[in-house]
Amino acid sequence: MGVNLTPLVKPKKIGLQGVRGRVLAVDALNSVYQFLALVRDERGMLFTNSRGEVTSHLIGLLSRYSRLAYEYDASFIFVFDGSPHPLKARELEKRKKQREKAKQEYAELLSKGDLRKAFSKAVVSAEVDDRIVESTKRLVRLMGFPVVDAVHDAEAQAAYLVKRGEAWAVSSMDWDSLLYGSPRLVRYLTLTGFEWLPSKQKARKLIPELVTLEELLSGHGITLRQLVDIAILVGTDYNEGVKGVGPLRALKMIKRYGSLENLPVSVRRHLPENYEAVRQIFLNPPLNEKYSLSFSPPDKEGLMKFLVDENDFSPKRVEVYLRRLEAAYERRKGGLTRFLA
Repeated sequence: MGVNLTPLVKPKKIGLQGVRGRVLAVDALNSVYQFLALVRDERGMLFTNSRGEVTSHLIGLLSRYSRLAYEYDASFIFVFDGSPHPLKARELEKRKKQREKAKQEYAELLSKGDLRKAFSKAVVSAEVDDRIVESTKRLVRLMGFPVVDAVHDAEAQAAYLVKRGEAWAVSSMDWDSLLYGSPRLVRYLTLTGFEWLPSKQKARKLIPELVTLEELLSGHGITLRQLVDIAILVGTDYNEGVKGVGPLRALKMIKRYGSLENLPVSVRRHLPENYEAVRQIFLNPPLNEKYSLSFSPPDKEGLMKFLVDENDFSPKRVEVYLRRLEAAYERRKGGLTRFLA
């Protein structure tokens, strides 16, 4: 779910034109969850192949990223989560329970014929298994984009790629890559321009937006370390926040006292005992430094076999995606360095 920094951030609306010619480090599973939530039929059921294996994520990935590559000359590095950090166990268990509850409510609403509410429950019941992860990796490689495996959190690894100048920004719906020090974050990189809000039973319009870490920090007069301390007070995937402390109050406290260590005892006693370990997860995360970034032409034969023969896609539709990818690759061939400027 990530940390709530929304009240502290003033993103710049850039639209899809704002990513033209850019290389983006994509939080892969963040995108996959979006597609599993929204690429469904009117009953809220996921699309599957003839063997009953889920294909909704493949439909979404192929459509979004082939079109962004073709129409906006964008290129992508897909970064995948590694093994969960031990401190994330509590958050993962919480998410599991939420999905199980949503699945039960979905079945009940479906049996009553309430398709609208059932769909909203289906949206939050999305679950990723090993097959979905492996099929995602296979697809993006066949599309010609590199895959990088993180040690733990994909956003930490994606932030590292941006800091090294190998990507221009992290692409994710969450704020966490900023805590890992990513200079730039792009959110809402969607083609539909809408996001479904299950709790409100409605969709809201989305416009791609850019957050620059330097502007965020200088705008509040804080350091990255202090931003992490604010996140710990609010609550992260690795710790529960201090009850009653939201982002604005946390900012005010850290600006006044400087750090978690200097907070009044009345507040400090509510911090997790391991807050320094949580802090270091963001400031010094374990990173995969033995990756390779190889952009290649789309594998036409491989894509046809994978999508048409194995997953029942329409050959004509796959041809459309292939033409997009081939044209995009030809335009950027030999000139990837310009994408980072």
